Amino acid sequence: MASAMAAMTGNPPAGRLLGPIYVPPAARAPFATKPEDSRGRLYPEQESATRTCYQRDRDRVLHSTAFRRLKHKTQVFVQSEGDYYRTRMTHSLEVAQIARTTARVLALDEDLAEAVALAHDLGHTPFGHAGEEALAAASADIGGFDHNAHGLRLVTKLEHRYAAFDGLNLTWETLEGLVKHNGPIAEPVPAPIAGFDASWPLDLATWPGLEAQIAALADDIAYLTHDIDDGLRAGLFGIDDLAKAPLAGAPVNAIRKRYGELELSRFIGELVRTLIGAMADDLLAETGRILSQTQPGSAADVRAARGPTAGFSPEMKGEVAALRQFLFVRMYRHLRVMSSMDKAKMVVEELFGALSREPSLLPSDWAAGCGQAGDVATARMVRDYIAGMTDRYALQEYRRIFHKEITL
Repeated sequence: MASAMAAMTGNPPAGRLLGPIYVPPAARAPFATKPEDSRGRLYPEQESATRTCYQRDRDRVLHSTAFRRLKHKTQVFVQSEGDYYRTRMTHSLEVAQIARTTARVLALDEDLAEAVALAHDLGHTPFGHAGEEALAAASADIGGFDHNAHGLRLVTKLEHRYAAFDGLNLTWETLEGLVKHNGPIAEPVPAPIAGFDASWPLDLATWPGLEAQIAALADDIAYLTHDIDDGLRAGLFGIDDLAKAPLAGAPVNAIRKRYGELELSRFIGELVRTLIGAMADDLLAETGRILSQTQPGSAADVRAARGPTAGFSPEMKGEVAALRQFLFVRMYRHLRVMSSMDKAKMVVEELFGALSREPSLLPSDWAAGCGQAGDVATARMVRDYIAGMTDRYALQEYRRIFHKEITL
């Protein structure tokens, strides 16, 4: 009876290991990245009987400390602005949804696309791009800071969840996608990436698999649309402004014509889903055109290509770039945003200076890894510590060390 139930449910009977039960879909494309062809993990492990290696990667990212911290790391607005605005976590979840759906249409490995999407922002600092700029400048003497490089350090060294190894021990393909989702890595290669590549080459000069390329473009779709959402809710620009903006203007006018005046939340919902649909459809059409032209027979062919296999059409690229410029002027450089970000930069810079001079101010487990005050080992430890902070924890540490309150 137990064996019959196991057969119906797909679960192995208790006390018996049947081996992997995953059956790849018959319709999977020849150029998809295949779990059975994975280059494996840096530290060999027994793979799961019920999940592919990329499903395990996705789950490890979801359960990581670094992913949980994304809940309190902001993109554009600091959390004191309100609860409606995106955080790195909500953004990553939106990217994962778009990447997974797109990968399904293209018959790719959805789990790998999702794993890369969920991991792509793990290395970001507190306070968005302002925090990254400040930390890069403060640590320039020790190689600066790059969020992709730090993301690699997190999943290969800084996460301490397993007794047998540091990091999450993700597959080669997920690590490749994390590092190279925006394309080949040009010289000079950031030191953390170069160091890891020396021990386990990630083929830095080639394009990543198609799943990672899709995740990168899903990132563009998600952040452009959610920044429009957040910018409208924050009052940084209005619907009339968007009616004249690139890419957004036509759908804004179409929504107004069809529905008349809508409450803001309904208007935003209609606009965002329309824009996501337009960009996703263009991405699928252009990627399909490239695939038809290049006819890759394997994931290796995608990696060996001279250019990207996934992308927007030239027309959509132009519209996306113009919309990005609109948001840059009207949102990212808005006085209200810049005022908060200038203060955030000061917090990061002053924390780096104080902790580098006095490593005893660090938590004991971090201080134990430091050398002398001001030396390279200490500065690198401080850089990693600050990069892992959430917005509110950075402000808390600032208050503890400098005994003064700062409001962003």
